[in-house]
Amino acid sequence: MPPSSTVEAPLRASATAARPSDSAAETPASYTLPDLVCFAHLHWDFVWQRPQHLLSRFAQHGRVFYVEDAFYHNDDLIEPHVEIKDRNNGVKVVVVHLPQRLRHDENAADQAQFETLSHYFNEQGVTNYIFWYYTPMALGKSRQFTPKLTVYDCMDELAAFKFAPPELRNREQELFGKADLVFTGGHTLYESKREQHPDAHPFPSSIDKAHFGLARGPLAEPADQAGIAHPRIGFFGVVDERLDIELLRELSQQHPEWQFVIIGPVVKIDPAILPRTPNVHYLGGKDYKELPSYLKGWEVATLLFADNESTKFISPTKTPEYLAAGNPVVSTPIRDVVRPYGDLNLVQIADNAVDFGKAISKALTQREDADWRQRTDDYLATISWDQTWQQMVDLMQTRLAAKKVDAATTTHDSQPRMATKVSEVTLPPIAAS
Repeated sequence: MPPSSTVEAPLRASATAARPSDSAAETPASYTLPDLVCFAHLHWDFVWQRPQHLLSRFAQHGRVFYVEDAFYHNDDLIEPHVEIKDRNNGVKVVVVHLPQRLRHDENAADQAQFETLSHYFNEQGVTNYIFWYYTPMALGKSRQFTPKLTVYDCMDELAAFKFAPPELRNREQELFGKADLVFTGGHTLYESKREQHPDAHPFPSSIDKAHFGLARGPLAEPADQAGIAHPRIGFFGVVDERLDIELLRELSQQHPEWQFVIIGPVVKIDPAILPRTPNVHYLGGKDYKELPSYLKGWEVATLLFADNESTKFISPTKTPEYLAAGNPVVSTPIRDVVRPYGDLNLVQIADNAVDFGKAISKALTQREDADWRQRTDDYLATISWDQTWQQMVDLMQTRLAAKKVDAATTTHDSQPRMATKVSEVTLPPIAAS
């Protein structure tokens, strides 16, 4: 007999350092929700951020399936099949493998993924489920399903990112039509999306205080940072088109007395365009659990974001993470950093290299400011990923309850909510060599 698809369970212990820990002393409320199937454009193992924080919390209570983009093989010998990666926090990462000949046939690839996912979910007894989207592009492989509830957690304005698919905006409009709830990754993004969906709610970046608070205690210095001189001015995050490369270049040239430590993978941009002055150090990507040890060794943390279309709606998770670690912060004028952190005088804001340098000079003395430390901690006490997650759960339960009431007064058939028969996938013929 397959496991129940509606789970009401106690917390499941996690064996990883990246488990939810921002309110370990609290007892999370019990809740009942269907299985949660998430469609994402981000690899689960890439960078620990919003999807991981939220879905690992859902997985403490019930089953979570995290569906990544398909993996295309370099040959046509492979048949469509599913790969499952069990993660220690309870999430099942689902990857559909496809042959090379489907790479440029979107309709056939979407159909193959739908069939493969249908077969897997039926095997797992997934008949009562919620769909949770991070990318509208996943509609191609999922629109034939009939979830009990559809949530669009819009964490970024993906259409403004480099290499965004041209059809993304149309797909998003389709997703707005399907979604019961829309969550946004910040207030600026909410102001845009609330005009497009009647049930949108802002959920800006939050914080795992216990994890990043480790930086305030004794931690060993990472080997690749230990030899870098002080003072250290740091940044962590994905190094892509959102990074203000010219600002970093000017700062490093104008202030050779400071060491700039850049942590994160370089994607979508040519690494050759990054500044290579002797006082800029690129340490590459790091595991989430390692970040506090790096933050502890910095004097100032920065948000070196450019002013462009890709940063217009961002709400950087690293803002409260830097502060929870005890680091003074200097940022470019990203709207969701200015509001509230700049307005509350918790983070300094500067929009050019000269002013940014002055702000860093001030920040180098900010650790001695007891008033700043107290005001920062008072604000951080009002936010957490646990609170964000629970507020989302409350909204989802309310919408599900309303649907049950509607269903009780509506005549409908008893068709299964997920296909029970999977036909063979019709693949394009192998091209003649």
